[in-house]
Amino acid sequence: MIPGRAAGILLHPTSLPGRYGIGDLGPEAHGWVRWLHRSRCRLWQTLPLGPTGYGDSPYQSFSTFAGNPLLISPDLLLEDRLLTDDELEPVPPFSEGPVDFGAVIEWKGALLARLTDAFASRASVALREAFADFGEAQADWLDDFAVFMALKRAHAGAPWTGWSAELRRRDPDAMAAARRELAVEIQAQRVRQFVFFRQWAALSDAAHAAGVQVVGDIPIFVAHDSADVWSHPELFYLDDAGMPTVVAGVPPDYFSPTGQRWGNPLYRWEEMRADGYAWWRKRLKAVLSQVDIVRLDHFRGFEAYWEVPASAPTAETGRWVPGPGRDFLSAVRSTLGELPIIAEDLGVITPGVVELRDSFDLPGMKILQFAFSGEPEHEFLPHNFPVRCVVYTGTHDNDTVVGWYASAPEDSRDFCRRYLGRDGSDMAGDLLRAAWASVAQWALAPLQDLLGLGTEARMNYPSREHGNWGWRVRADQLTDDLADRLAGLNEVYGRASTRRKRGLGSETDG
Repeated sequence: MIPGRAAGILLHPTSLPGRYGIGDLGPEAHGWVRWLHRSRCRLWQTLPLGPTGYGDSPYQSFSTFAGNPLLISPDLLLEDRLLTDDELEPVPPFSEGPVDFGAVIEWKGALLARLTDAFASRASVALREAFADFGEAQADWLDDFAVFMALKRAHAGAPWTGWSAELRRRDPDAMAAARRELAVEIQAQRVRQFVFFRQWAALSDAAHAAGVQVVGDIPIFVAHDSADVWSHPELFYLDDAGMPTVVAGVPPDYFSPTGQRWGNPLYRWEEMRADGYAWWRKRLKAVLSQVDIVRLDHFRGFEAYWEVPASAPTAETGRWVPGPGRDFLSAVRSTLGELPIIAEDLGVITPGVVELRDSFDLPGMKILQFAFSGEPEHEFLPHNFPVRCVVYTGTHDNDTVVGWYASAPEDSRDFCRRYLGRDGSDMAGDLLRAAWASVAQWALAPLQDLLGLGTEARMNYPSREHGNWGWRVRADQLTDDLADRLAGLNEVYGRASTRRKRGLGSETDG
């Protein structure tokens, strides 16, 4: 974990600028890392990086181990000679604005479909050797994932529970036949994963060279329609047809009178405990090979989770079930050593959750938008922070600060102005400064708040199935002036990285 005070920006790679309709891991991403270096930030937080399915949510992935092929950079494919200019052009006239996932998936899918043949005919000896090494090192998940995605494609995208009984239960003869019949598509999936991880590794190395550490994100639960559940059904509560018998969610509260029925299958924690949580240890080790620190989503669920009958239409009918708690985190620590984990401890948090978090010395999260109910004892007000925490102006699930302030009740707005000693004319800047000035060890803000954008730039509405995850920054918004202003905050409040390195920023070491 990063010692001392640090700060950074929350931005998913899909939100980066570029001419291909969606942010990717190419030149614009490397430019983003250089921009963070200029701003003297030490942290870059992303959302989960896995392949997305229905609804385009990074939190409902086809695999917790795989990477999202939509993030593959065409420009870097050109550099590796796996794509030619003639094969790339013409690029559709994509908007600089929000991602049109349908159009991007259609165009980029056709582009990536050429990748397997190109790799077979053009890849250098070094690339071929790296591909072989990748396949061997990642075989534990890669083989199952490639077959899973090939089968989904053969079944027109249908979930695995809609396949034949033999394929649902992974009958050896049926699997062998599938591997023969779908060999080309299976290889295509393997090549795409190799290219994704190659491009991500280069970007991660660039971030480290710039003094920036990457904060990743791992959801507690996995999607039912995923290679994870299909290949390890014994780890989940499923019936004979592969359907969940109980699902994840949260109970009713002030914001949601029927609760939230997430629908993810629940873990058989006793089954996982029998082998020392091997699957989870592999999962965390895999994500920490990609990032430096990980935000563990819904940390509350490791102490106790809300179990909803799969037949229930809402989360009202459920019960609290004890989670794996200390036993789980102890097993993880035995593999990872120090736990580079941020505990997402939002919502109704019990003393048991606090004890679990603190006994493993994990920093929790504080969200400034939630702080201004008028009670000076509120745990999210900066004067009540412990040092060991991470403060955010807001998260990907919140409105932007500008949008929040415009729609907040007047008593909350009034208390916020009085607390900050400001008139409310630049609330995004004021909350950013309050976060950076606080005693919290780390301070983070969505890029939208640094830019002072309104609700139109919101990343996600948790209750909305469509129309999320699409916001993108324009290249002309990432100015040197903005980076220098952020660098000033980092310097004033003791969160700055070391002086800018020659070749990465405008300053050089003297």
